[in-house]
Amino acid sequence: MTTYLLGIDIGTSIVKAAVFDRDGQEVASATRQTIVLSPQPAWAEADPAEVWAATCDVIGRVLARVPTESIAAIGLSGAMVGAWVVDEQGHVLRPGIFWSDGRAQPLIDAMIAQDPALMSRIFAESGSAMQQGCTLPVLAHLARHEPEILARAAAVIGAKDFIRAQLTGRIATDIVEAAVAPGNARARGRSPSLIALFGLQDWAHLLPEPQACESIAGFVTEAAARATGLSAGTPVAIGAGDVAASVIGAGGLAEGAAVSILGTTCLNGVAVSAPVFTPPDLGILFTLPGGLWLRSMVNVAGTVNIDWALAALCPDFVEAKDAYDRMADIARQSPPGAQGAVYIPYLSEVGIIAPVLAPSARGGFAGLTARHRRPDLLRAVYEGVAYAIRDCFVATGLDFGTVRLVGGGARSAFWRQMIADVLNRRVEVPMGQEFGAKGAALLAGTAIGWYPSIPEASAACCRILHRHDPAGDGRYELGFARYRTYAGALAEAKPPNEQRLLS
Repeated sequence: MTTYLLGIDIGTSIVKAAVFDRDGQEVASATRQTIVLSPQPAWAEADPAEVWAATCDVIGRVLARVPTESIAAIGLSGAMVGAWVVDEQGHVLRPGIFWSDGRAQPLIDAMIAQDPALMSRIFAESGSAMQQGCTLPVLAHLARHEPEILARAAAVIGAKDFIRAQLTGRIATDIVEAAVAPGNARARGRSPSLIALFGLQDWAHLLPEPQACESIAGFVTEAAARATGLSAGTPVAIGAGDVAASVIGAGGLAEGAAVSILGTTCLNGVAVSAPVFTPPDLGILFTLPGGLWLRSMVNVAGTVNIDWALAALCPDFVEAKDAYDRMADIARQSPPGAQGAVYIPYLSEVGIIAPVLAPSARGGFAGLTARHRRPDLLRAVYEGVAYAIRDCFVATGLDFGTVRLVGGGARSAFWRQMIADVLNRRVEVPMGQEFGAKGAALLAGTAIGWYPSIPEASAACCRILHRHDPAGDGRYELGFARYRTYAGALAEAKPPNEQRLLS
């Protein structure tokens, strides 16, 4: 009987399961949306029961395609940090808190007021510009506002760790999760000094000691087997956070490999063999399996810009099934450089976090004249995101070659070629869709001995679907220079004091 690996990916608002064969080819997949709850402004929570039910549902649907007993091992991936508070049995004690939650921001602001160098001190150890939804600040908030909940807790873990606990009855986490808590990037794990910085010494026991991503966490219990349809006793690997899992799934687990994950947000990173702490106070340094790190810069707004352009500039076919193809066809009518029109893709309410930190920055068009028409504006939007990707890679200061492009934006051939031309690098799109689930599955396969190492599994199980070589004629150099000028001006612009003006 053919045997397979099952990868499960717990996203912020979607749960995915996918089955892969020994060559890493996707055999079956299923997804289910979940609801992000916001009981108070800036909060982002999950109903753990809904997330577990969604997980059981997608597992059941993929098992309808392959025999249950054919699943050799299971791996997990998911949105990182936040806080899922569980007791010794893995039962949650409050709603799960996602990375996008903002409840800890006032606490961070107060800490910065007392110690203006706080964020730099955190970066010096973690290599990451800490976000408000990271585990340590969220845990510090809970310690102040919900200590009675923490007193009953056995652990504070991530979303995928909660699902693993439901499957195996065991509580654990991985080195990727721990290092961005924030943690110690050099030690690839927890940071006692940062735990103390947040005054969490009395709660440090709630943070599990991280384990290797490709190790076995436990085995599917009888109760989990009844709930999911899996076979009891199936091994479950530790797995990894979604970024690391996607890098593995995309075949990017090698020194110097560059990856761009072009989704709603857009993460751009280069794998390195030693932790890189430059430029200071910017970007995120992820720990990767295989003794590597990923120095990354994140565009907060990626494909959301294309969604916005479709709604705002193409109302005549916004509901069409081929709407995105039609929009790209219109954009093609404008030449490279969009006749001088430039779009700055700062659509997020939190501004930008790379390649500069500018919370008040907002997007817009620049360089417009009366001659510009819809094709120019649409092309400028595509180009603006491509320029932002290049800006992020430049900010890392690292040399890189071919870029592996994954995510929803990788489906557009027009955009793929544009990104190759803007970067002046070959762009490759791996075969498949669910790269986080695939990376988790490959970690599980390594854990049970299918592959000699996770870097070898990542390389061997990646097939390239599309390749785009750059035109090499510098067609976007002037456009990129214009972009950096306008983007820099917007990043430095200070908004007016609205309260004072309206009073």
